[in-house]
Amino acid sequence: MTGRYVRELREVDETQVAVVGGKGAQLGGLTRIDGIRVPDGFCVTTDAFRRVMAEAPSADGLLDRLSRSDPDDREAIRTLSARLRRTVEGTAVPGDVAAAVTRALARLGERAACAVRSSATAEDLPTASFAGQQDSYVDVVGPAAVLRHVSRCWASLFTERAVIYRRRNGIDDRTVHMAVVVQRMVSPHASGVLFTADPVTGNRRDATVEAGFGLGGALVSGRVNPDVFTVRDGEVVARAIAAERRGVHAPAAGAAREVATGPRGRERPVLTDAQVVRLVRLGRRIEARFGRPQDIEWCLADDGFHIVQSRPVTTLFPVPDPGPGDRDGNGDGGGDGGRRRVYVSVGHQQMMTDPMKPLGLSVWRLTAMAPMHEAGGRLFVDVTRRLASPASRAGLLDVVGRGDPLTRDALETVLDRGDLVPTPLPDAAPGGVPGRGSGGGPDPIGTDPALVTELIERSEASVAALERDIRTKSGPALFDFLLEAFEEHKRVLGDPLSMRVVMAGMEAAWRLGDKLGEWLGERDAADTLTLSAPGNVTSRMGLALLDVADVIRPHPEVVEFLRGVGNAGNTGKTAKTRKTRKTRKTGNTGNAGNAGNADDTAFLDELGELPGGPEVRDAMEACLERYGMRCVGEIDITRPRWRERPGTLVPVLLDHVENFRPGAAGRRFEEGRRKAREKEQDVLSRLRALPDGDRKARETKRMIDRVRAFIGYREYPKYGIVSRYLVYKRALLEEAGRLVRADVLREREDIFYLTFHELHDVVRSNRVDGRLVQRRKDAFRSYHALTPPRVLTSDGEAVNGAYRRDDVPAGALTGLPVSAGTVEGRARVVLDLARAGLGAGDILVTAFTDPSWSPLFVGIAGLVTEVGGLMTHGAVIAREYGLPAVVGVERATRLIRDGQRIRVHGAGGYVEILP
Repeated sequence: MTGRYVRELREVDETQVAVVGGKGAQLGGLTRIDGIRVPDGFCVTTDAFRRVMAEAPSADGLLDRLSRSDPDDREAIRTLSARLRRTVEGTAVPGDVAAAVTRALARLGERAACAVRSSATAEDLPTASFAGQQDSYVDVVGPAAVLRHVSRCWASLFTERAVIYRRRNGIDDRTVHMAVVVQRMVSPHASGVLFTADPVTGNRRDATVEAGFGLGGALVSGRVNPDVFTVRDGEVVARAIAAERRGVHAPAAGAAREVATGPRGRERPVLTDAQVVRLVRLGRRIEARFGRPQDIEWCLADDGFHIVQSRPVTTLFPVPDPGPGDRDGNGDGGGDGGRRRVYVSVGHQQMMTDPMKPLGLSVWRLTAMAPMHEAGGRLFVDVTRRLASPASRAGLLDVVGRGDPLTRDALETVLDRGDLVPTPLPDAAPGGVPGRGSGGGPDPIGTDPALVTELIERSEASVAALERDIRTKSGPALFDFLLEAFEEHKRVLGDPLSMRVVMAGMEAAWRLGDKLGEWLGERDAADTLTLSAPGNVTSRMGLALLDVADVIRPHPEVVEFLRGVGNAGNTGKTAKTRKTRKTRKTGNTGNAGNAGNADDTAFLDELGELPGGPEVRDAMEACLERYGMRCVGEIDITRPRWRERPGTLVPVLLDHVENFRPGAAGRRFEEGRRKAREKEQDVLSRLRALPDGDRKARETKRMIDRVRAFIGYREYPKYGIVSRYLVYKRALLEEAGRLVRADVLREREDIFYLTFHELHDVVRSNRVDGRLVQRRKDAFRSYHALTPPRVLTSDGEAVNGAYRRDDVPAGALTGLPVSAGTVEGRARVVLDLARAGLGAGDILVTAFTDPSWSPLFVGIAGLVTEVGGLMTHGAVIAREYGLPAVVGVERATRLIRDGQRIRVHGAGGYVEILP
């Protein structure tokens, strides 16, 4: 081993990130791969950096202030980081460090041109590449110049961009150290970048090579147009040769310069196909070494390819594991002899595309009706077998298209290519997504609303039994009991009568829309006919909060107190200790639903000390008793429920107090019912005037009765699920509390980063792997940067589909029409329900809405979401409240700015951004 302050590249590997940083560790690993050539060099270790930081005046104090600065205070970050850089650069390299570097440089050749490159310990990580965040230099000659540039690399740990990047990835500035890589420069005639997976589509079968003449720095910076090659299965399948060529070249020692290539250079590609294929083979070896797709910088000299850097491609969405599921799965392992697979996103169907914690993933899988696979903190259903069978394919595409046309288009895109899904597979069977029935034939359930009452009573009895029986269970016996409870959960969820009633309501709504469109040219009439449909537990929840606001409104001291609670929730402080803020902000906390609320129910007790407070507290408690199991992202059992954080509802209640008059809930419901009755009379009257009108009117009347009898029940199964989830969660947190008291866990919420069966093992053994918990926390944090695709293949290709329409005005944002009407107003882009701050007439723009968002619907004028379909929760409630709504608008929260005026065309399915 060379020494404390310097290590030769061949002495290190990827396990020594703490010593030589991410880049140095990757380069060391590269030297150990047969056939991979890495330019000679060495690493100046993190010990040298620590030594300099210890000798730099005031560096520790500045670093401490920087790490504690407000992440949103760009000016403070800019000022402190600049001071730190000046301090580090101005500190002389200690003599023994300088001597070690000079000795290592002599082995390379003191007058050799070198590259001096930063290598931070938080760099080239699987979850964060830090590409371009710190500084590197080329063509550095001589010991004095190398030492000067080593100091610059140390200082570049504190560039403003690097500090902000660390904040976004949840990395503490004080935990990161800098090493420096020094390598002999290669003078290549070509260089570039190799991605061992397509960086755009994510397809792991496709490798992409970008190549330019000369040095690669200009290509990476965008100053030089590259040739681009795509290689699949050892063959170049696509190429794009740059029309204009410039190359960057450097002499053996001296500054690089950009030069134009000659006529021959413009005519021929930078690499031959054989060279491209050879380079990709080298890339596959590197990928195999590091276990994931790589972003590789290479150069070509006379004696072959040299690899100068390799880092993980961190932007790719992970591929689900097709093998046998773990103990928390319920999958069939993919099967079919390792055939390539097609997966559909569960999150896009459930209106929750945020990542889920491991306990949330495993409990959902254990209680779901379909086999599921995990990737990137999200769940996917393998639909390969359904697609492969013509008999089941049509039903799958139909029901998926009703839920989300973009998912259907993505599946059809995969099918049209014909290279992934074979037809047919033997014994093709349903793959977990139910098909749609005909909707037109007789059904023994008729239109009897008593069926809904019976189903609700069954569900409530089952939840009551669960609450009663779980009270006596603890320790390992609790987990045995829960496994049995999960089976009862699935039995209730899969009750054939319940499923028939749900499908009857949806199919009647679809058929009603189709027939009225055919007979009257008025497909949107069905939206009015569903207004104030009975039995909808989600819409009743929104109206119940209006009733609570009526109780609050007459008591000014309570209103003022709750304003304090609402603002305290937005700052994470209690009502008694917070400092009043003048405004409530909208925006993304990075983990919507987990932040922005008081952490307990203490304020409910404090209400009792105020005039009118006991009455308000009782009203809120009654509402929480009925709806407290709900929350944003409620399919994840780890998310804080309203019962746990009732402060979540306070801003919504205050908006209702301000924007509505007393009795709004009853008036709203009756107004919707009146409009539905009038529309029914109008439709039936017009139908009777048509040829064969009496038959059409009778058929329509049956469909209307069926819709109004059953469509409200569409929301109840989800309510039953989350009711049970709160019971499960309370029991699991009680066990977590025991583990904390026994010093097994540091905090109760650590159980959220274990799967159900891992937690069972911890309870049995009273031992936990703290490193596993920390790795899971780091991974979960990184998953927020990933956007889950609607469709994902086992090749890693993300397919999101497209709207194929030509009836949308230029510049408008296209989506799916789900609730008729046109409205113009102020867009409120909200990613955290607790920070909504909505005013009368506002249009809610958000990523997705699950039932927990419905309390906002009573106070808005329209709805735009990035995810959704005709029968998803947001669409159902929007129709019931008569709100114009467009869902499935790609990147709506990024393309529409908060406060902009927009016009929502609920029937046309598009959104216009107004001047």
